[in-house]
Formats: sequence, C-alpha cells, structure tokens
Amino acid sequence: MKSIDLKDLGLTDRFKQESASYEGLYLARVAEQHRDLYKVICEEGELQAKVSGRFSYYTWSNTDYPVVGDWVMIDRTDDKNGDAIIHQILTRKSIFERKAAGTANQTQIVTTNIDVVFICMALNNDFNLRRLERYLSIAWNSMAMPVIILTKSDLCEDINARLAEVYSVAVGTDVLVTSNASSEGYTELYKYIRKGRTIAFIGSSGVGKSTMINRLIGKELLATNEIRKDDRGRHTTSSRQLIVLPSGGVVIDTPGMRELHLENIDLSKSFEDIEKLAKKCKFKDCTHTSEPDCNVLKEIESGSMSEKRLESYKKLQMEVSYEGLNSRQVEQAKIKKMFGGKSAMKQAMDYVKNKNKMK
Repeated sequence: MKSIDLKDLGLTDRFKQESASYEGLYLARVAEQHRDLYKVICEEGELQAKVSGRFSYYTWSNTDYPVVGDWVMIDRTDDKNGDAIIHQILTRKSIFERKAAGTANQTQIVTTNIDVVFICMALNNDFNLRRLERYLSIAWNSMAMPVIILTKSDLCEDINARLAEVYSVAVGTDVLVTSNASSEGYTELYKYIRKGRTIAFIGSSGVGKSTMINRLIGKELLATNEIRKDDRGRHTTSSRQLIVLPSGGVVIDTPGMRELHLENIDLSKSFEDIEKLAKKCKFKDCTHTSEPDCNVLKEIESGSMSEKRLESYKKLQMEVSYEGLNSRQVEQAKIKKMFGGKSAMKQAMDYVKNKNKMK
C-alpha cells in the first residue's frame, strides 16, 4: 500500500517538530467528526478514531476537543485492533470559531489550521451585506486569509451594482465572481489552491459550496440540491468534511450558517475604513452619533459611505462588548456606555444642572 504524504494534507515543519515530542504516537489529521467518533488520515490511510478516556477526563471545554482540520497524535495507523485513540491535539495555527447557536456563553469551533477562507455568497435573494460583514469579521479573526466568492452570477441581473456593494465592505479582501452553470470564475479560483494549502468553504445553505467543491474534485462526491422556488438554496452539507484534491491542496466543506453570533473579536480589519476615519474625529471617544467634527459622519454625509455600514459596525461592536455578560451586567455596560466617556458625561452633567435650575 502506498503511504500518504502528509505534506499534501498541509503538514508543516512546525507541526512535524511538535509531533516529535510524543514518542510512540503517530501524526494524523482529522477529516470528519460524527459525535464522539472521528475519521482521521495518517500516512497509512484513513481510519476511525476516538479520544482517550484520560483526554476526556482532563478536558473541560468543548473547544478543547478535536475538530475537522486538527492535527492529532494517535496510537496506531491501522484498525486491526480496533479504533485508533487520539491522545493529543497539536497547537492550532488558525481557528474559525463562532458563538454556538442556542447557548449563552459557549464557543463553537467550525474548523482549524486553515490558510484561506472562501466566504461564499450567492448573487440571488440570499445576498446580504450585513451577513458578509459578520463572515469577514470572523474570518480575519481566525488568522486565515479571507476571499469572497460570489456564486450564481447567472441569477444576477446587475453584477456591477452588486460588486460595488461588496467592495464597499470588503476592505483589503479579494473578490471573485463565479457561476456553477457556466464554470465562470473557476480559473481565478485555482490561483488560491495549491499543494499543502487548506481552504475552508464558508457560507449560508445552498449558496453552491458543495457544487463548487465537486467541480474541484472532478466528481460528484458531495450531495447537492437545486434552489427552491423562493430563489434560496436548500441545505445540503450536514457536517464538516476535509477533502484532499487530486490537483493538490485540501478543502473543508462546512454546514450552512445563516446566523453568525460573534465571539470577542477585533473588528479593526473588517471595518478598517471606519477605524481609520475615527482616528481623525475631534473626540477620541466619539460615538459617531451627533458629535461636532465627526469624520465618520462627514463621510456618510458626502455619500462616500453608507449609513447602514456604520449601523452594522456599531451593532457588532455592541454584540462583542456584551459577549459573555449576564442580563444585569449587560444593563450596567449599557449605562457605562451612555455616560462613560468624557463628552457623554459632560452632557449628562449639563442635563442635571439644567433640570435643577428649572425647579
């Protein structure tokens, strides 16, 4: 049996060096996860694995368990004597994570050790700039490079108008236009794919991720569905999956994520335009609401920036700042936000003084 070159799967000298400290264990990469069972790929091929009892005993957070994309240390390279046992996860170089849906303070790691994030958004009724801003914020925070893939261009009546909207929020990010109907844009797509590089496909359900990956693979490996009558896609992928491309490189398909709740992340990359403008505002604690000489408001008044862009920035800022707080702490944070800054405090004091004069 021909052994697998783990460099094709993204193995770097850093991971190889770290793995050398675990004697008697073998290096593998997690390709799939199904509850407590994993499919891993090692030099001898694919096999099923599970974490050791000791690993589970000393693991407190769900984020410390293996996920698709992780490099792990296992105790065997075949299944002759049962499932392989995962004893260790190697240090992750990049993490794409979000707040877990339906929970108060839990984080969900979508995938790890990725080099490029393909943020896929369809150019039909699924198009949503505010959701794109969320994807970009999380992608930049993951330490991987985001690339926006606009799919289903054949269903868009005015591509140039859509592109202008995307460029207004995609500061410093490459944007590609594709069509699964005509294979438009695939030549540009291949420029980001190479041996040893890992690319994660992220986007809402039905935007065409699985169809795109099938074309890159060269066969119908992933299930796909036609769009619904309301022009929205149907959900297809139900779990994350790592796939090695015949031409080199690794792709990770992820389930559709229409809602993205943010963790405590830095918005400076995804909102670099607003951050730069804010530095030239008259007040350092400017809220970009009604302050004099607000550079951000001037940009909006001139028509160079959308007011919705600023609203989205403020909303995400607030969401991140309130992350992990209970209802009482959120209320206290809101009060502090209202009267915490010098200019805001002065306004509050003036209000109290004027009120007392009227008595």
